[in-house]
Order: sequence, then C-alpha cells, then structure tokens
Amino acid sequence: MRRARVLGSAGTLIAGTLMATTLAAPAATAHSRDHRPDPEARGAAVAADRAAKQGIDWKDCPADWGLEKPIQCGWVTVPVDYAKPNGKQIKLAVDRIAATGTAAERQGALLYNPGGPGGSGLRFPRRVTTKNAIWANAAKAYDFVGFDPRGVGKSAPISCVDPTEFVKGPKADPVPDSEADKRAQRKLAAEYAAGCAEKSGDMLPHMTTPNTARDLDVIRAALGEKKLNFVGVSYGTYLGAVYGTLFPTHVRRMVLDSVVNPSTRKIWYEVNLDQDIAFEGRLKDWMTWVAQHDATYHLGDTYAEVRQQWDVLRAAAKKNPLGGKVGPAELVGFFQNAPYYDSMWAPVAEAWSAYAAGDPQPLIDSAAADLTDAAGNAASENSNAVYTAVECADAPWPTSWKKWDRDNTRLHEQYPFMTWANAWMNLPCATWAAPRQRPTEVRTGKGLPPVLIAQSERDAATPYAGAVELHKRFKGSRLITEKDAGSHGITNLVNPCLNTKVEAYLLTGQLDGKDVTCAPHATPQP
Repeated sequence: MRRARVLGSAGTLIAGTLMATTLAAPAATAHSRDHRPDPEARGAAVAADRAAKQGIDWKDCPADWGLEKPIQCGWVTVPVDYAKPNGKQIKLAVDRIAATGTAAERQGALLYNPGGPGGSGLRFPRRVTTKNAIWANAAKAYDFVGFDPRGVGKSAPISCVDPTEFVKGPKADPVPDSEADKRAQRKLAAEYAAGCAEKSGDMLPHMTTPNTARDLDVIRAALGEKKLNFVGVSYGTYLGAVYGTLFPTHVRRMVLDSVVNPSTRKIWYEVNLDQDIAFEGRLKDWMTWVAQHDATYHLGDTYAEVRQQWDVLRAAAKKNPLGGKVGPAELVGFFQNAPYYDSMWAPVAEAWSAYAAGDPQPLIDSAAADLTDAAGNAASENSNAVYTAVECADAPWPTSWKKWDRDNTRLHEQYPFMTWANAWMNLPCATWAAPRQRPTEVRTGKGLPPVLIAQSERDAATPYAGAVELHKRFKGSRLITEKDAGSHGITNLVNPCLNTKVEAYLLTGQLDGKDVTCAPHATPQP
C-alpha cells in the first residue's frame, strides 16, 4: 500500500473477434448462500465473454503517456456495476510489450498491479524496454501487460478536490496540540469525503476491490488468455487474493509481493493501525543506519541522537515552515519514503544532512509540491481519491470519533512518526456517504493452483503478519521470507535467492517443497 500526502501523494496477440467458447475461462465461482450465482458473478461472466469476442485493438501509445515503442496501448470496456453488465460502461487503459523469446517459449500474458489502491500499472512493460535484468527471462516467456484500474489515471479517473489545493503546503501539523486541532482535522476529512461524493459520486459505490478483480478477469478474457498470470505488489496482493477467491479456476500463476493482511477483521481500519507500528520500527532501522554513517551525514552517531535531530527539524518546520512550504506534514510525507524503500535511505539522508549543514533547499525541493506540475499534481490527487474510495467502500469503518481518538492517541504514545498522519488520511471513511460492503473472505476455492508469496520481515507498509495470514488462507502456497530486511516490494530488488525462485515459478510453475528464508538484499550505501 502507498501513503499519500496528508489531507488538508512473444508473439503478437491478434486483435479482433475471439470465440468465447475457446478463449474465455469458466464463469466465476462466487455464489450466494442459496447456491445461486450472485448478480456480480453472472455479470462478470457476461462481461468477460463479451471482451473475449471483442479483443483489444492495439496501437502505438499516445505520445503524452510516456510509453515508448514497441509498447502498445489499447482499451478494455467493463461495466461500472457488474450486477448490471449491460448498463453504463467505462474503458480501462491497458498496455503491453510482446514476449522477447521465441514462439515456442511464449507462455501468454503476465499482468501486473503495483499497489495503492490508486497506482497505475502502465509502466510495467517498461521493464523490458529499460532492460531490467531481473525480469529478462520472464520477458522471454510472457507479454508484459499493465493497466490502470478503474478510477485511476486513464481509466475513467475519479477526483475529490482541486489538485492544486490538494498538494499545496504547508498543511497543519498532523500531530494535534489541542482538541481544537482535532476538530479542524475532522472538518477537513469530512469536507474531503463530501468532495468525493460531489465530484465522483456515481462511481463511488463501485470503486471496490472485488470490482477491480472482476475487471482483471475481463482484461484476461480480452487478451485471449484462458487463465491469468499475475504479479501483485502491496495493495496488488489484496487484489490478487480477492481475484483468487472469486476466480480460483482462472488462475495459472500468481506472485504476491509485500502482502496486505486479508483478514476481514483487519480490512481496512486495523490494517492502517498496524502500519503505524511497523513504520516506527523501520524508521528506527533507517535512523540506526544513518547513525552508522555519521561520517557522511553528520546527524549523530547513535539512533537516539539521530532521532533527536528529527524532533529538532520537525519543531523548526512547525515554527517556521521551510521555504514557507514545508511543515511537519510535508516532512512526514517525504521522510516516510525511507521506511518504505531502502532505495530512499540515502536520498532522504542526503537532503536532511544538507539542511543540518545550513542548506535547506534540497529538503525543500524534495518535500514541497511543485505547483507548476499540473499533470503530476492531478495524478497525486487522483491516486489519493482512488485510495480513499476503495478503502472506504471495501469494508465498514468506525463512525465513532471516540474510537478513532482513543485508538490513535494510544498508538501515538509509542509510535508517533506516522500515527496521526495516517489517521487523518483515512478519516474520510468515517463520514463516507457511499455504500460500503462486507470485505471478501479470502479463501482457497476449488481449482486454485499454488501461489507464491514474497515478503520482507520488517516491511513497514505491509507488516509481515499479513503474508503469514494469506499463506494460511491460500492452501498450497509457498512463502519466501527475506529475513532481516524491510524494503517494500522486493521482487524488483536484486536478491538472487528470491529472484531465481520467482523466475522459476513463473517459467515452470514449480515451487519449493517448503517455505524458504532468504538472506537480505544488499544494505544501501551512502
């Protein structure tokens, strides 16, 4: 999952007519308690059959999409409401690059979701054009296919507020000093929820993970694939878990990397509380690393000294926002990149070190929004709108402010880095006007093949317990643990122990006879 800014970030497929009887997989297996197919399951089958017949009209990508040749782009039509498959339709943007191997090596299409909810997958084929060595052998066997999920980017995008206002800083310190501060944040959250209803209300009831999973199955059918090959990262793991539950017989290969806890008790309120705890632990890992490299960064040679420097920086930015634009909220938005991704350890430390040495500009440039970047700001606002819409619609949320206040006040005492920022970001779900659903009970349906799960032990965004929970629910799955590591999204990091096992699974379907523990990938260097 991704955090955004605090409120207030082989062969060519033939397009054309495809016979559903030979290319569409069996109908979805989701049923209601009286054993009759539910309306959404029937609608998903109708939409998939239609897509199989229509195929995808592949063309060169629009120039402003930033997707170079030979990547091609197209559209897949899906119903807004799967209970009404012949009702209002929207178009989903998809792209692909053909497998680089021989016709004999080709195994089909490999679809990808990077997470969010709200992330675009359209850059996935660029792993081929940019010659990403980790994926080179998989690229021989598979067409790499990306897509923008419903509501995201090019796919009927939703919006909640003006993008410039959304990114503009400095915003209020997410850590409240008073009850008045809490009331102000509650007001902002309610206004954000109301803005979503006003600007995107028709889509909100249908912005759910099960509907995105149904969209994924329609894309599969449009590609002419009998079964799905899928890599999901972060929120993409929950999308994959729900897909595997709704369409177990449609899965061929599935890699789920950095796992959202799929327990119905956790989705989504408690998932976010668990993040607050995990972020604090990974922040300590990073600050300890900064201390070990004090000769480079000069921020202290112990964790305690580095943490004190963070408190000093935070207080200074609260009193006088850096460059008039960067206060505590913006600092949290930037500094959270370090607990998220090891690749950000050095860049965040470098900007911080420059500030401590008297040059605040690198930190300002990194943490402040660029108000002239209209496209980037629109993308940030859209991503946050989808994040909010999906999480609010997927499950019930507490509506009692007393519960939010009690839970986050308690957590903040021990885990202050992210707790209140995370709370305010999710609080619109307390006043969400659109219908919510009960979360999907992720389970092993008949016909589900073995799934490969990859997880770092100290992941902040998707704590390790989530991978263990999904492993229990998907019988026959295998869990690869990257021990003593904590980066988020590990299948695209260089770690031969992990990389070779993911590649072998995608190419042969083979898994180890038991779960595997890998040593960590290389520690970042200054």
